[in-house]
Amino acid sequence: MRLVLLGAPGSGKGTQATRLKEHLQVPHVSTGDLLRAEVKAGSPLGLQAKEVMARGELVSDAILLGMLEDRFSRDDVANGFILDGYPRNLAQAAALDALLERIGQPMDAAVQLEVDNELLIDRLAGRAQAEGRADDNPESVRKRLQVYDEQTAPVIGYYRDAGRLGVVDGVGTLDEVFARILAALERP
Repeated sequence: MRLVLLGAPGSGKGTQATRLKEHLQVPHVSTGDLLRAEVKAGSPLGLQAKEVMARGELVSDAILLGMLEDRFSRDDVANGFILDGYPRNLAQAAALDALLERIGQPMDAAVQLEVDNELLIDRLAGRAQAEGRADDNPESVRKRLQVYDEQTAPVIGYYRDAGRLGVVDGVGTLDEVFARILAALERP
């Protein structure tokens, strides 16, 4: 299974991807985690990414696609993966499809987690306190939600038009949302 999880920051993509990883027995590939690892390592890419993320902006398409191509070249993704945090715009969606076709791993499905923006802001404020994540401060979150609405939301239409989109209510218990995702994946 090659799956893209879509949803605004704080919609539960990472939490559900962890559960899906166990259920589907494929790795969870998070561009956010990849970027944070680069920031933590203090690499040139990480320093660039840190500055961009602190402003609530998105890291360049070329950097992210390069990181994903490297990740997809590893043996553990041979049977598929769960991708969250990418694609974030139509150009990335097309580039991802082209990359996956080139490496012989075309995308199977996309699932969008829908959550109201005000609930997202509350969720992320809690995550910022619990995890000490600077990119989850309220001002940065509002900017990220605005960027999501402007740039990432059209990706939903891209996958819908391709017949690969399942839309799931992202509000409820972890088990309820997980069950909805599994049901969406079972639909033809």
